[in-house]
Amino acid sequence: MKAAVGQVRQEYAFSQRRACRLLTVAVSSYRYESRRSDEGLRQRLVELAHEKPRWGYRRLHVLLRRSGEEVNHKRVHRVYREAGLSIRRKKRKHCARTGQPLRACTAANQEWALDFVHDTVQSGRSIRVLGVVDAYTRECLALEVDTSFASRRVTRVLEGIVAERGTPQAIRCDNGPELTSRHFLAWCIERKIELVHIEPGRPMQNGRAESFNGRFREECLNVNWFWNVMDGRWKIAAWKKEYNEDRPHSSLGYQTPEEFARGSGGEKGCGKGAAWKSKSNFSTPLGNPAKGAGFPLSHSPGDDGLNTAD
Repeated sequence: MKAAVGQVRQEYAFSQRRACRLLTVAVSSYRYESRRSDEGLRQRLVELAHEKPRWGYRRLHVLLRRSGEEVNHKRVHRVYREAGLSIRRKKRKHCARTGQPLRACTAANQEWALDFVHDTVQSGRSIRVLGVVDAYTRECLALEVDTSFASRRVTRVLEGIVAERGTPQAIRCDNGPELTSRHFLAWCIERKIELVHIEPGRPMQNGRAESFNGRFREECLNVNWFWNVMDGRWKIAAWKKEYNEDRPHSSLGYQTPEEFARGSGGEKGCGKGAAWKSKSNFSTPLGNPAKGAGFPLSHSPGDDGLNTAD
């Protein structure tokens, strides 16, 4: 309040009494000057700070009390700051992520969604479940259970899926250490997979994985008791089979993910290196579906005939 009274006197040329009356401050309080000296406390804090340069005022206050000095912690804080002893906190660096909305997929293996789910077994030990979901067919491609996951374990699981159904065009995941490591980034670059990291604190940008996690927790984790990791793997694998083959999915017209994948042509091995099939069931490499399939791929404007591109 003293600073406010001084500012009013300086800007409006008020007298001391008038400025105090306007701000409802007692004149005696404004004129009061402390006769107590903090020089001894300041010197003692400087000495302790030189001995313990990374200790804050709270720990220095404990040292003062141990040495027999009874001083209020608020006074210690004020003198500590006035002496310029405050520790500069290192600001944590965060990766800048640009959010990308969910894409409308039109075929299998266009995008896979990855996420982790946590639970505990009977002994209280925590387990983690790595879930991989196809964004188009909503198939659960993997539910890997273990106590911890390194990035190499994640890529080993993905390698098994790739060997079975082909390479995805993109992988959408959060910013966990397993999914931002150099090994995982190099693995995606080597296989020419686009890696889509969501913004920190925005799980809705990976909505398909979050939706699957909700069903997984409600229908499996919350209704099962896992005695150990092996028991959890067995029960979760049984639920994964039921989810893909028996459970009707509302967003797929109440078809099972396996039925929808079969009806949309999303069979196993429908990635970049998979074979394409025409209506006549004629298979040809995916690089050029028109070659030998019996229909034109493109034509030139103004041409009466159609050109088949190789």
